[in-house]
Amino acid sequence: MIISDLHFGKTGHFRKSGIAIPQSMYQEDLQRLVAQIQYFQPSQLIIVGDFFHSVANKELELFRKWRADLSGIHIHLIKGNHDILDEEWYTSCSIELSHEYKTLSRFTFIHNITDIGPQVSTNYFFSGHLHPGIRMNGAGKQSLCFPCFYFGKEYAVLPAFSHFTGVALIEPQRNENVFAIVGKKLVQLQ
Repeated sequence: MIISDLHFGKTGHFRKSGIAIPQSMYQEDLQRLVAQIQYFQPSQLIIVGDFFHSVANKELELFRKWRADLSGIHIHLIKGNHDILDEEWYTSCSIELSHEYKTLSRFTFIHNITDIGPQVSTNYFFSGHLHPGIRMNGAGKQSLCFPCFYFGKEYAVLPAFSHFTGVALIEPQRNENVFAIVGKKLVQLQ
């Protein structure tokens, strides 16, 4: 299972700064992750960056307990710009780290697609970081924005898993696939 931008600990980080964000947002994200793992039964979880949001806080201790309950699943993290915890912390939670990218067969996993350098093969890439979103227009000049999966010819950009993030609107080109997340459904737009 491949996911991106969980930003665990972000709500706790904001609360430490005096911004009243309910902890239930973090708990909902964690429960959604558990539900996805139970449903798909993956042997490993590949996270293309920003698994955690900032320095350790109370929410990360809750994650440590969750991790102990699901110790059988292999977690591989390609570090993102927010993954700033000490490496010992990741090791203590049985999280394998890659600092720039990870290649498996014909796929390469990287946090930020704009960080592709000449050292990386011509594989198909999976990335995160951008929190892609798409605007859908309705009748009467209505419009709504939804997070989306973006699949181009050379790479895919996954939406942020966390509900506590914004979106960056994308403008897909012809022959690119976009799947908007509308409620609990995926809607193919192109």
